[in-house]
Amino acid sequence: MKKGLLIPAALLAAILSFCLWNSAAMASHTARWREQLERADRLAQAGDWDGASAAIREGYAAWSARQAYLHIVTNHGAVDSAEAMYRRALAFAESREDSELRAELAELREQLRLLAEMEEFSVRNVL
Repeated sequence: MKKGLLIPAALLAAILSFCLWNSAAMASHTARWREQLERADRLAQAGDWDGASAAIREGYAAWSARQAYLHIVTNHGAVDSAEAMYRRALAFAESREDSELRAELAELREQLRLLAEMEEFSVRNVL
């Protein structure tokens, strides 16, 4: 390989490495947040409203801890939308609104899945 191509090739390799790492990190984070929301859903179904609220708060705290990262690597609108959904879900849990909570949790889990999909390293996202 020519010396003049070494730096661009190294730069491309670094970008590729970051993309792969980011995709895996986002998939891992969103899977964990979705599991916490599923746990909250199960607790609400069982009538444990305090447990459901606590599970949502726990998930929201984990979500909040990653806000800087999320705002750097993904779409701000999608992050803001999920943020609003977390707040609505917590309000529904605290007011013991069963059907509204379950619908909001389902929508939030789907939003988190979409966040991971947006950062997935795939041909569809590259093109």
